[in-house]
Amino acid sequence: MKYIKIFAPATVANVACGFDIFGFALNNPGDEILLRLKEKRGIVITKITGDDGRLPMEPEKNTAAVSVMAFLDYIKSDKGFEIEIHKKMPLSSGLGSSAASAAGALFGANILLGKPLEVKELLPFAIESERVACGTGHADNVAPALLGGFVIIRSYSPLDIIKIPTIPELYCTVIHPSIEINTEYARSILKSEISLKDAVKQLGNVAGLVTGLCTGDYNLTGRSLEDVIIEPCRAKLIPRFYDVKNAALMSGALGCSISGSGPSIFALCNSRETAEEAGKAMKKVFNKINIPSHVYISEINKEGPKIIEQ
Repeated sequence: MKYIKIFAPATVANVACGFDIFGFALNNPGDEILLRLKEKRGIVITKITGDDGRLPMEPEKNTAAVSVMAFLDYIKSDKGFEIEIHKKMPLSSGLGSSAASAAGALFGANILLGKPLEVKELLPFAIESERVACGTGHADNVAPALLGGFVIIRSYSPLDIIKIPTIPELYCTVIHPSIEINTEYARSILKSEISLKDAVKQLGNVAGLVTGLCTGDYNLTGRSLEDVIIEPCRAKLIPRFYDVKNAALMSGALGCSISGSGPSIFALCNSRETAEEAGKAMKKVFNKINIPSHVYISEINKEGPKIIEQ
């Protein structure tokens, strides 16, 4: 039986000022997805580890299986797959756990079937699977998980996704405190309308961040990692958020904000040393209030999913 094992990257979505339009992929953490090709049509989830029994084994409820089923329907294939999912990142963490499962499964299935589609053409199936996870088909996790690097979702209808270059020496510190935030709830508390003043400021930061990343300007990148719309609403869901953010900035991080809907917090840094120092400082804040946390240090993943074994 033909099989493949895939590394599927975690992702940071929103990236401060880019709610639902910005995201980038990480090298650490990430899930492992194993697929076996079957001659008989249908998807079977044979094993899930690292989830404490929380993820559904039923294909119609699992993001990895839903995305692959949509892909098979689209290419009119009569094949099927057995899928194993090994979660190496925390669930409900704001690191795109469901997106990683979908992206890794799609990437592997496409390879086993002889690459009938380009990787970018797999995106609509991954987006659809996000509706299963959080009720909304957004692309700011699945797009970087599939394509790697830093992506911009310019439009959802029609789907228009751009991958932009990033500063070569750019490191990300992510701290995940041991609390959970429901994604649907985190979206429900957002304002439906914003002021013109806030919109103008946010647009300036969006333009500045893209320019800073494309031109290699660390200072501009850091100044632009400011969110005046979403972060103020969600910060209250994370204990001592602003203290954690300040600890990262005082350690030399370029900027710091909430990863996705949280509770993970990310900081971009211009060196691994600074990223490690920022992680230590951020962790100290959570230690003071007796909240366990885990720190990840990673470069930007520029390739997306990777073949581990075939």
